[in-house]
Amino acid sequence: MGPGPISAYPSVLQSMSNALVGQYDPFMTNAMVETQQLYRGVWGTANDATLLVDGTSRAGIEAAMISLVRPGDRVLVPVFGRFGHLLAEIAERALAEVHTIEVPWGQVVPVSAVEEAIVRVKPHLVALVQGDTSTTMLQPLEEVGALCAKHGALFYSDATASLGGNAFEADAWGLDAATAGLQKCLGGPSGSAPITLSERAVDVIRSRKRVEAGIREAGDASADDFVRSNYFDLGQILDYWGPRRLNHHTEATSMLYAARECARLLLAEGREAVIARHRTAGDAMLAGVQGLGLTVFGDVAHKMTNVVAVEIPEGVPGDAARSAMLEDFGIEIGTSFGPLHGKVWRIGTMGYNARKDAVLTTLSALESVLHRFGASTPRGGGVEAAADVFRAAATASSSPVSP
Repeated sequence: MGPGPISAYPSVLQSMSNALVGQYDPFMTNAMVETQQLYRGVWGTANDATLLVDGTSRAGIEAAMISLVRPGDRVLVPVFGRFGHLLAEIAERALAEVHTIEVPWGQVVPVSAVEEAIVRVKPHLVALVQGDTSTTMLQPLEEVGALCAKHGALFYSDATASLGGNAFEADAWGLDAATAGLQKCLGGPSGSAPITLSERAVDVIRSRKRVEAGIREAGDASADDFVRSNYFDLGQILDYWGPRRLNHHTEATSMLYAARECARLLLAEGREAVIARHRTAGDAMLAGVQGLGLTVFGDVAHKMTNVVAVEIPEGVPGDAARSAMLEDFGIEIGTSFGPLHGKVWRIGTMGYNARKDAVLTTLSALESVLHRFGASTPRGGGVEAAADVFRAAATASSSPVSP
């Protein structure tokens, strides 16, 4: 029950035990096409270039950055937590001219500040985390795409921690690129990075295309400023997933099965229904920790649905309490990074764990551990507050809809 990775859906784990086949077996190519179509639904996009990068969510980030950014390009990164710093780090390694704007951890970046920076910096790319689990904040993206289009910048978002549990509309919000991982709200294991790319982003990638010697054919492009990574070259990966099926790497078959099942489950339940389930579980966890008398960190109005940070009560040894949760109850909760390390716990309600029994059991265990370490908390306060949220949600969902 931490900020991720989380417990995977059982059927996702089961899917990974299916037989391994080669990447050119018709079954595999059909599975790839099906996975692409499913993730168009997950992202809210019609982008043809919707696929997987084999690797953890950071592989998707690096593939997007290094393929879209040429050395010397200006990249603007609004930073409101650890993973904004990560985007800036990766852009710097891509030899970009990196510009950042920062707000204190626990806040989000105002759209006005993003616009001011775009006008001032004139970036080639704006890179923005949607949900940063280090602070639990959810950055509003709805207006940023239009700003980027107005000023001629590409718009990329890392949605690793937020996709599936919070609204994400790649087309409606004007995203040129977005990446994620399976191990948060999508309810799978780490190791596959869904990515979607607009036609504008694909044009940039194609302009840097170089096909490897050995499979290169007459007329294949070989740009002078080709992408300086082989594995993360999205031009080659697009050809691998596209009609040519050009050899690039050996497909991570089991991870493809897992990614496909994650998307299938989400769309079968309904994208809005999954977001609503995360919202209910997140609201219940929020009410529960407040019912235990804990102080919630950050701007609650901009909190992700799927994780909450609480300040560790004075006198309670944070790491020892976390260890007791794990050793005595089999429940993992998280600490945080940088200026928040040792000051807050992060408790997730994601994917398979965004459900009532997981929330109530976690709150009951947390209450027990807090009492053990001398904290004064209301008996049953957390469980009852959370149960009230679930009861209210169940009542609302069963009420007839007004005409």
